[in-house]
Amino acid sequence: MSIRVILADDHTLFREGLRSLIEEQPRMKVVAEAGDGRTAVQLAQTMSPDVVVMDISMPGMNGIEAARQIMCSAPGVKVLALSMHDDNLFVEEMLHAGASGYLLKDCAFEELIHAIHVVAGAGTYVSPQIDKRPKQLSTCRRQM
Repeated sequence: MSIRVILADDHTLFREGLRSLIEEQPRMKVVAEAGDGRTAVQLAQTMSPDVVVMDISMPGMNGIEAARQIMCSAPGVKVLALSMHDDNLFVEEMLHAGASGYLLKDCAFEELIHAIHVVAGAGTYVSPQIDKRPKQLSTCRRQM
């Protein structure tokens, strides 16, 4: 059985490149693409993917709010953040919104594939680059 993936990023070329690479992987299929958070939420509701690979900075609705809405409206869908933002606040907010993982865009493609497998298998994956940094105190609270 294939892992069904939605790619959500406002950069078309980036999405197309990821689609091409992911679809070369055995047991993975990109079922849709979104250029903004609203579309990602709608697609997650209608396409029932296993994983949404989502950027944080997108027009219309950012990835953090989109993750919150996906968790409420499509609770079986896992969200994996793929972002250039390495600040602990972004990481914490995305995880508190319900994301199952967080990767930096400068990661190797193999790490992305590994993270998709971990998240699809109900695990949590945070990039080792982030995980090894000192943690800052946070005022974030989990919203339900």
